Amino acid sequence: MKGISVSQLVEEGPPELDLEVIVPGKGAKLPITVSEVNRPGLALAGFTQNFLYERIQVLGETETLYLDTLSAEERHASIDRLFGEKSVPLLRTRMSTTPFIRRLGAHLTDVFAPRTTLHGSLVDVYGVGLLFTGESGIGKSETALDLVERGHRLVADDIVIVSRRGPSILVGSSNELLGHRMEIRGVGIVDVREMFGVRATRLRKRIEVEVRLEPWDPDAPYERLGLDDRTTSVLGVRIPYVTIPLVPGKNVTVLAEVVAMNHLIKTSGRSPAADLDERLRTLIEQDRAASPIGDVGDTE
Repeated sequence: MKGISVSQLVEEGPPELDLEVIVPGKGAKLPITVSEVNRPGLALAGFTQNFLYERIQVLGETETLYLDTLSAEERHASIDRLFGEKSVPLLRTRMSTTPFIRRLGAHLTDVFAPRTTLHGSLVDVYGVGLLFTGESGIGKSETALDLVERGHRLVADDIVIVSRRGPSILVGSSNELLGHRMEIRGVGIVDVREMFGVRATRLRKRIEVEVRLEPWDPDAPYERLGLDDRTTSVLGVRIPYVTIPLVPGKNVTVLAEVVAMNHLIKTSGRSPAADLDERLRTLIEQDRAASPIGDVGDTE
C-alpha cells in the first residue's frame, strides 16, 4: 500500500506542525496511507469495535487527562489495547489539539490528492481561475502576461500541476522548479514576481474555467449564444470550457476578463444568454397573442 513514512511527515510537513519524534518505532513498516486522523478516546476506555487503526491517532488534552486518572497498570493496559505490540512511532507537538488536527489534515489531504500535469497557463482573473490551453505557440503565455500587466495574478505557466480536492474541486499550482517564470518567445525567460511584485502571483488557485485558444477555422461551429454550457473532465471533475478562435487584432485579454466575469454572473444563478432567450420567447408569444388569426371577411 502506498503512503508516506513518518520521517517524511516530520521532515517535509509544514513547519508549524512542530513535530518531534519521541519513539521512532518501525515507521518504515507502518506507512501513513490515509489523510484522516482519529482521536481514540473510546478505544482507550475499552471500546475498540470499529476502531480506525489505519489513521494517525491523536491523543490530545482530553485523552491525556483520562489516562492520568488511571493506575499505572490500567494505563499500560489501555495503551496496549490501542497499539498492541506494533511498535508504533510516537511523536509530539506543542500545538493545541484542534489547530494541529486541522493543519495536519489539510497537509495530508494535499499529499494524497490525485494529481496530473497539464500544459497551459493558469491565471486568477477577478477571483476566477482561468486555465488557458492550446497548441504550443498559440499565445497562452503572452495572454497570461498581458493579464498580469492589467492587475491579475499568475499561478502557473507552461506546466500546471493539478490536484483534486474532494469530489468536485480542482486546484492548480506551479512547478516547483519553474515557479512564476515564463518563457516569452522572442524575449526569453522572465520572472513575473520580480517584474511585477509579489501581488502579481499566487501559489495556487482553484481551476474553474478552461479557456481554449485555437486558430480561427471558418468551418468550425463556434458558440454564438452560450445557451449550452460545454464542459470537460479533469481528474474526474467536470468544469466548463470556452473556445476563443484567434484572428489578427482580436483582444484575447479583454475576452478572458469577460469570460471570468460571465462565470461569476452564472455562479450567482443568472445567465445572460438564458435571460435573453426567455425575453425573446415572451415577446414572440405576446406578438402571437395580439395578431388576429383565423378571421375571414365577407367576400360577397
